Amino acid sequence: MKHSAFLLLCLVGGLAIFSSTIAKNPVLPILAQQLGATPATIGVIAAASTLTGILASFPAGLLSDYWGRKPLLLTAGVVFCSAPVAYLLVTTPWQLALVRIYHGLATAIFGPVAMAYVTDLAPTHRGERLGWYSSFTLGGRALAPVIGGLVLAVGSWQFVYILCAIAGILTLLGMKLLPNPSSVSKSKHHQKPKQNLWATKSAISEILSHRTMLLTSLVEAAQFGAFGAVEAFLPLYALSAGIDKAVVGLLFGSQVGVKVIARPLMGRISDCYGRKRQIVVGLLLTSLATWFFCQTKSVALLLLISAVFGLGIAIASAATSALVADLAPANSRGTALGIMSAIMDVGQALGPILLGVLLMYTSYQISFGVISALLLAAAMFFMTATKTSSKSEV
Repeated sequence: MKHSAFLLLCLVGGLAIFSSTIAKNPVLPILAQQLGATPATIGVIAAASTLTGILASFPAGLLSDYWGRKPLLLTAGVVFCSAPVAYLLVTTPWQLALVRIYHGLATAIFGPVAMAYVTDLAPTHRGERLGWYSSFTLGGRALAPVIGGLVLAVGSWQFVYILCAIAGILTLLGMKLLPNPSSVSKSKHHQKPKQNLWATKSAISEILSHRTMLLTSLVEAAQFGAFGAVEAFLPLYALSAGIDKAVVGLLFGSQVGVKVIARPLMGRISDCYGRKRQIVVGLLLTSLATWFFCQTKSVALLLLISAVFGLGIAIASAATSALVADLAPANSRGTALGIMSAIMDVGQALGPILLGVLLMYTSYQISFGVISALLLAAAMFFMTATKTSSKSEV
């Protein structure tokens, strides 16, 4: 039963992330530009969906610890279905930003709850299981920009969002077939409201005061800040360099394709050899690739750099969520992963905004260099700050 539930969850995850990604990559910055958005406004639009993640990820994870995973997943599924229709109605950049905020509710709920579901099904080899789940979601993320780019090359942007809606409907149907995992603590349902409130405060306090969990969440935020920035502005840089729209989609396809292959292996390595060093290596590799992006206009080199960027993210993120799940109390994993997702979304929201502002005053080369430097600083900080942590946390 666990194996079939895990496989179904992986398939649902792939569809959900395909639906979410095709709505923004590569179509979103192009649509925003057609609506008259400035570079800074494009950054805000790209970051708008993560605003919802900042606000909703933690409550979603917390509620899934009390009510079960499936009700929260179904709520996300409804948003996956309905949000694509709203894109067809926008006429201004700020309307587009509002739609992105609503669409972000889907992934804000789905992300931490689905990861908590995986950890419920995987008491051991957690890194590898999370890696396989991520490979399915990344498979959806890899296909989305390629298919989205091809649709844009032969038709209008409206067709992209019609395809997005179809994927959202299939996601909701798959969610309805999922069982509710039995590992959600039944004792919480029988506690009085005051006991629930006290237990919730205690769990949140324990998680936020845990040094390694907090640091891991912060470096995840730094890495996904860089990812958000690259996702928002690499298409515009590539188009300015004379690269075809369909090829722009392939840049992200190569990046995510590497993640699909690497995540299960990186998860297994982190299970066997520890999480922390792997996180540092991933951050350093991502920093290097970010700097190289705008140093060339060659399609072949951009494809290679994008693949290296994806590898760096795969190496680090295969260990971050597993490390937090390892350290979190068994009956509060949803809460811990929700807090991590919220912090990560802060970084992912700030990344495009920062890069958009930088591009108003500097070149692509300097702006991407600043993002690269921030990633390097995050890697050094994490390596130094966690040196004194106990070996049991690794």
